[in-house]
Amino acid sequence: MKALSRIVSSSIRGALMHDLNSLFKPSDFPFVDRYLSLADIMTDRDLAALGDAFVNFVYSLALSFRKGKPIGSKLDNSTLASALRESGLRKILPSRIDRHRQANAAEALIVYAWISGLLSLKEMLRILNSSERLEDSWKILLQRIAEGIKIS
Repeated sequence: MKALSRIVSSSIRGALMHDLNSLFKPSDFPFVDRYLSLADIMTDRDLAALGDAFVNFVYSLALSFRKGKPIGSKLDNSTLASALRESGLRKILPSRIDRHRQANAAEALIVYAWISGLLSLKEMLRILNSSERLEDSWKILLQRIAEGIKIS
């Protein structure tokens, strides 16, 4: 019975990754082209709001893979703000921005990477599960996104 459960679980996981990766393309989101810089992306409040939901979804999936069972969770602002600082991206933001707005900037950047086609959900999960400490993985993810974004 457990073997069957693993097979079904693996099939569902594969279908989920395939469906989400092929469901959207960057042209489905015309607002993606309006960003002229990393700072534009990171300071967009609407993009950050979308990013908040997306990051919590990705975080829950990463935890589910690690624990081997479904987990729904929210990533705390301090973890994202810390990852943003450690990634070297904090310097792009204006000074005197609190942790909450730093986390918003990270969330905006992460969802932008997915919407623009820079990274698939599968690639994000691979990065998040590449390090023993999930906290370190967020820094790696942000660095990878910043390296891949080709805007001025």
